Parts: sequence; C-alpha cells; structure tokens
Amino acid sequence: MTWQFEHVTLGQRVRFGTGTAAADLAAEVDRLGARQVLLISSEPVAAEVAAKIDVAAHCTDVAPHVPVENAERARALASSSGADLLVSVGGGSTTGLAKAIALTTGLPIVAVPTTYAGSEATNVWGLTEASRKTTGADDRVLPKTVIYDAALTASLPRSLAVASGCNALAHCVDSMWAPRTDPINQALALEGIRALSAGLREDAREQMLYGAYLAAVAFASAGSGLHHKICHVLGGAYNVPHAETHAAILPYVLAFNTPAVPEAAARIREALGGSLIDVYDAVGASHVLHGVPDVREAAALILPSVPPSNPRAVTEDDLITLLAAAQAGQNPDGVPA
Repeated sequence: MTWQFEHVTLGQRVRFGTGTAAADLAAEVDRLGARQVLLISSEPVAAEVAAKIDVAAHCTDVAPHVPVENAERARALASSSGADLLVSVGGGSTTGLAKAIALTTGLPIVAVPTTYAGSEATNVWGLTEASRKTTGADDRVLPKTVIYDAALTASLPRSLAVASGCNALAHCVDSMWAPRTDPINQALALEGIRALSAGLREDAREQMLYGAYLAAVAFASAGSGLHHKICHVLGGAYNVPHAETHAAILPYVLAFNTPAVPEAAARIREALGGSLIDVYDAVGASHVLHGVPDVREAAALILPSVPPSNPRAVTEDDLITLLAAAQAGQNPDGVPA
C-alpha cells in the first residue's frame, strides 16, 4: 500500500480529571494571565466550576444552533465587560456561543464540556439566521484549553447522554470518509468508536469523554461528511435538537455509504463490536427523526451541501428516501440502497 496525504493536527491543551474542573480552570486562568473573565453558561454547575476564579461578567444567553442575535448580544457583553478570556461551561450550544464571540474578537476560550458534543476540540463554528445555518472553520475559535471532568456529566440524563454519545459516534463515522480523511484520522476515529461504544454500554463517563475527544479531533481534521451536512441543514431549517438529530440520522447514512466502502464499514463494525443498530438497541438510542415537516423540502435544502467526495453519489431522491426512512424509524439496514 502506498500512502500520500497531508495531515493537520490542531494545537490545544487538554486537562483531564474527575472532580478537578474548578482547580484546573483556576490554573488555566492563571497560566493565561487573564484578568477579566466572561463566563458563558446557562447551567447551574457553572458556579461550582468557576468558584476559584474572578468572573467579570456572566452570559447565560445560550440557545441551540447559535442564533445570530444571541451571538451579537454576547459580543456586546464581551466588549462592555472588557473581557480578555472566555470560559464556556456546557454542551455544544454553549461552546458554540463562545466561538461566535471569538470569531469576531479573537478572544481566547477555555472550554469546560458537560456533554460529549466535541465542539470544544474543533475549529468549526456555526451560526443560524433566518432558518439557515452557516458553518465555517477558523483557528480563532479553537479553544486554547479543554478541561474534561467526568463529574460534570453526572447530572446528564441517561437519554441525553446516549444521544450525545451517538453524536460523538457520528463524528467518528463521518471521519472515515470525510473530504480530508487520512489514515491518522481513521485511526483516531476507530479508537473513538471503540471507546464510545463500550462507554455507552457501561455508562462509563470518563471513557465517553475520552472517546468524544478522539472523535472531535478526527472530525476537525477530516472535515464534515454527508452525515454532518444533513444534520446542519436540518438544525438550521427546523431547529431540531442537535444530539438527537445526529443520533437519528447516523444509522441511515452509514447504511447508505456501506456498499461503496465495504472495508471502512467492516472496520467500523469491528470497532463497534457488532452492528450500529445492535449498539443502539443495547443502550436505548433512538434512530427516529423528529421535527422535519416535509422531507422533500428538506432534501432539496440538503442537496447543495452534499460533499462531492462522499463515497456514493447522492441524489435528491436518495435524500428523500433516507429522511423518510429515518422519520418512520425503519431498520436502516433494510432501506433500499
């Protein structure tokens, strides 16, 4: 086998522990020399995490898919408070709001995730305006430090933990054939799948965070594949919940692409320890898509975003079939190829 590729790994500090978030955050604020911290969080646990630092202002204006108007208000607060560091405590929406501020201000971010969203390990940002979600990549939005603390996921309801974990699995699966994939991304993705599938079955929160981080690192380098393009469009157009939508769509995209990439699909299955649906059944994950009123309209919106590098050519009819099957909760392996 002859390999030729160019791989980029994003530079970032990671602090990992259980019950150490407050101390780790204080150490990072001190290391970065920050004096005016803008805390971004709508979660009660934020006060505990920030207990050892001085907070100049607190932004709670967090909403899914980061509406532009929320981002503008948060940017204004960052300016009026004289913020020199952004600290986000929460899931993907919280990290996304911090990224929206960093995108225009260049302020550094310390991210403290409370879910398995993975946004904290990528330089990808997203903003929604007039029911359309725009995404991009910019190194200014990559958090300088990520603080992982499994204790912060303890209050995450099991159903949301499962959906969030499946969202992380989607980062891994997409990274196996995304536009910039390479053997390094695939190795990270497969290890992420192993960790996440085992962590989901055992409700092992440290293992889940480890897997979610690997998934996000692979995704940040490999880029967005078909799965994420579908879900980003649906999120912007219909304001459907992020993690649940990613969880619902993943089995259908995997089933759609499998005939074109049998070797990659076999490696995914091996890492999962069986089929994806076996994992879903074991952990109580849902592959039913909710909140999309018209799959034909949705398919037309998605089609222009389909990556040309997807292993299989994708038509509008393919997307209609895929979305309709997900709405009906059909067995993904039985959906016509």
